[in-house]
Amino acid sequence: MNNSLQSEIIIDENIKLTKWCLDDAEELSVIANNRKISDNLRDGFPHPYCLQDAINFINISNDDNNSMNFCIKVNNCVAGGFGIVFHTDIYRRNCEIGYWLGEKYWGQGIMTRVVKSGVKYIFSNFDIVRIYADIFARNVGSKRVLEKAGFEFEGVLRKSVFKNGEQIDALSYSLIQE
Repeated sequence: MNNSLQSEIIIDENIKLTKWCLDDAEELSVIANNRKISDNLRDGFPHPYCLQDAINFINISNDDNNSMNFCIKVNNCVAGGFGIVFHTDIYRRNCEIGYWLGEKYWGQGIMTRVVKSGVKYIFSNFDIVRIYADIFARNVGSKRVLEKAGFEFEGVLRKSVFKNGEQIDALSYSLIQE
């Protein structure tokens, strides 16, 4: 899939999604270096999160043809990330979203607006019927984001995640384009 990344998606006067660039690396390394964030993401998101991790992520994120990764900017500051993974073969009309937000931005409705805008972007620009997200069962904030964005709970993926030495449940949510 050719995922030529739109350079900027304006969400509102303060929030936008941009293509990651190396100029974002320093801010990314600071805001992402938080155990509360990494504990709720896949192991590819390390803790501690150093400048070299940020540089590596930015370089890789702009080269992957099966995914798109956006920097969430609030008032032109790096606030988090939003990603889309496009599937292939019989699942080619499905994509998975993932996201995270720096702790100082939590509880402000930012991620709900980002997910709603991301969904609109996906359905408007790609031949996608189903968008899904699998989240850790303990991540109440992410559960609320998906529900507020119109996603439906599909089920519990029992003991499907091994994180920090613990086997935990994940929750699966999806949104279908009608």
